[in-house]
Amino acid sequence: MAGFPLGFRISPGRAQNEPGDGLYSHKQRPLTRFLASLGTTLLPQGERVRRKNTANLESNVLRKFSIHLASIAALLLTLVPAQVQAQAYPNKPVTLVVAFTPGGPSDVLSRIVGKKLQELLGQPFIIENRPGAGGNIAAEQVARAAPDGHTLLMGNNSILATNAALYKKINFDPEKDFIPISMVGTQANILVVNPSVPANSMAELIALAKASPGKLNFASSGHGAAAHLSGELFKSEAKVDIVHVAYKGAAPALQDVIAGHVQMMFATAASVVGHIKSEKVRALAVTTPKRTAVLPELATVDELGIKGFDATTWHGLVAPAGTPREIIAILHDATVKTLNDPAVRKQLTELGVDIVGSSPTEFEAYIKAEIPKWTAVVKTSGARVE
Repeated sequence: MAGFPLGFRISPGRAQNEPGDGLYSHKQRPLTRFLASLGTTLLPQGERVRRKNTANLESNVLRKFSIHLASIAALLLTLVPAQVQAQAYPNKPVTLVVAFTPGGPSDVLSRIVGKKLQELLGQPFIIENRPGAGGNIAAEQVARAAPDGHTLLMGNNSILATNAALYKKINFDPEKDFIPISMVGTQANILVVNPSVPANSMAELIALAKASPGKLNFASSGHGAAAHLSGELFKSEAKVDIVHVAYKGAAPALQDVIAGHVQMMFATAASVVGHIKSEKVRALAVTTPKRTAVLPELATVDELGIKGFDATTWHGLVAPAGTPREIIAILHDATVKTLNDPAVRKQLTELGVDIVGSSPTEFEAYIKAEIPKWTAVVKTSGARVE
């Protein structure tokens, strides 16, 4: 464009050669008429600036609109996949990981719940037993699983509340790596003594322990197990000196209480109810805040004088962190329906489970409250697992 006078640009439209416009000299008119014949107009500098400003304004408006439109589109793209996943969920078998061996309370409970969930959601619920390290192996597996609702964990108080303090190192964070779905239920621990122990009540047992510090022993299924920590909590709250004896499992521990080799134990209701009824052991109290349905006549430790005492074994469903809330809602709804099913309720009650069926928010709050409580008990007891 070097041949054109400075201050002009070529613009489509009719040539405008207004009289009196000093920019259009006599010598420029033939050129103007020539450009007009081509449909091109020479614009003065003022008009060029005005049109440029208008064009810039329109460009800025369009650019901002495009940015807002892109933001809305991006938001919709983040929402749609979760909704689509929820609509299709579950679209393949669901693995329910259990941290303990087949036949134990956690396993039996999981199979009862899983069978009904399978009926309600239309996909197989496969129970996968991953025992070891107090439940840490199973928890690590689920924490690393795809957050799509197809891998779940039947968590409990050990995995989600005590292991972080008990074990020197664990490869998951019980608060950050899981999303709670629902607490399924609780299992009471029953304070039982051998019939030869001269104590027919909890008060008499405490008096006996205070009269003979370090003479009474309590059995458990292992260091850091619920039976162990229940005993440590009782020891702390009752201010008595009783000695812990760890076994490799609940069955041999309970057998030694029955045989009289150890004086007392905090045993799960399911494992000990039959022995209570046959008078092989004497039940003194239940460790849950409320009485248990399996032994409604047995008073709680709280009722008998140690206020606020709560050493509950609990079980609940959790999913990997990042699982869409829509899928969590589907699983929670199905879990509540499962726990309200008469046949399921009967089976779980016979297992010694007091059914809960909490919301995800309630379960999350419960876990958060349990962690500091049991961390303090672990530290006081000195229990530690490498």
